[in-house]
Amino acid sequence: MRIVLVLLIILHGLIHLMGFAKAFQFGEMAQFTKEISRPMGILWLLTALLFLVTAIGFFLRKDWWPILGIIMVVFSQGLIFTTWADAKYGTIANAIILGAAIISQSNLTFENSFKEDVAAAMSVVAPTPEILNEKDLEPLPECVQNYLRYVGAVGKPKVYNMKIVFTGEMRDKGKDWFHFTSEQYNFMDSPTRLFFMNTKIMGLPTNGYHKYTNETASMRIKLLSLFSVVDLSEPELYPTETVTFFNDLCLFAPAALIDDRITWETLDALSAKATFNNKGTSISAILYFNEKGQLINFVSKDRYSVSEMKAFPFSTPASNYQEVNGYKLPNYGEAIWHYPDGDFVYGKFRVTDVVYNVWSP
Repeated sequence: MRIVLVLLIILHGLIHLMGFAKAFQFGEMAQFTKEISRPMGILWLLTALLFLVTAIGFFLRKDWWPILGIIMVVFSQGLIFTTWADAKYGTIANAIILGAAIISQSNLTFENSFKEDVAAAMSVVAPTPEILNEKDLEPLPECVQNYLRYVGAVGKPKVYNMKIVFTGEMRDKGKDWFHFTSEQYNFMDSPTRLFFMNTKIMGLPTNGYHKYTNETASMRIKLLSLFSVVDLSEPELYPTETVTFFNDLCLFAPAALIDDRITWETLDALSAKATFNNKGTSISAILYFNEKGQLINFVSKDRYSVSEMKAFPFSTPASNYQEVNGYKLPNYGEAIWHYPDGDFVYGKFRVTDVVYNVWSP
């Protein structure tokens, strides 16, 4: 579709050269029955050239192309009105280009709200780097200590924030899987999670933005970045996203588990209960490990199912540990609701990249 639209913009632009040729009498141009003045011919030429620039911007995914595209459609339609009988069918191409430009601009605006939030979270002064050492592990249960040693966190800088890139599939109950890609940023000092997802629903581009900060949690999903499919900021969403934030720490930022806001209870040699408190909101989870020291599951009863706004047991079994930028991290994980009528896997996640202590978007 992208190539088709590029070709449409180019062809539509080139057709405007006919108005220029008619004005300067370069050939018969029998398609135009009405005379075109030379000043108007210059406008037809400029419109043609700027449509070509628009096509290049669209192909190269430049942020400025939608605005230029909208301006050129207005110019083009004005010229078409002056020769309506001969050029009226150009309105169809203008309508297609205008629709694509509006959708692209809406997508940019929606995604820019995510990028602006990331930039604001990064605007704090970066802390002086400290190295995580064995003494930092002493308050932790032995199975958690072994986990931090296994992933390679000891002897490396403490983690203050992280960027994660995922690909995977999600679904709602009773619906088909849909593929997604996502980019997210987590900040530890002032707990923040900013998650932006790109996907398609019924073949149409759809974006989702989950925002969790010290004060609020929200979830917005927009079809074509124009039409709200989900727009939630319910009180139950805050503990839900607190669980999600803590889950991210456990699986992808183990070095952050030395945080004083986490209290620990050893259950046995391979499991421990963690309680994370964020300014009065407390959630708990049980972490399960294997003999290698890998975290293989995270189970919490404090997360709400958004579709029902009721709390159900929630787990994220993780596997396929691989080296990622010097750390051994799970490459694959699932998100599972444990409903009374049976388990429901609603998410499958594959890690593309994890980067720590990022101070520029």
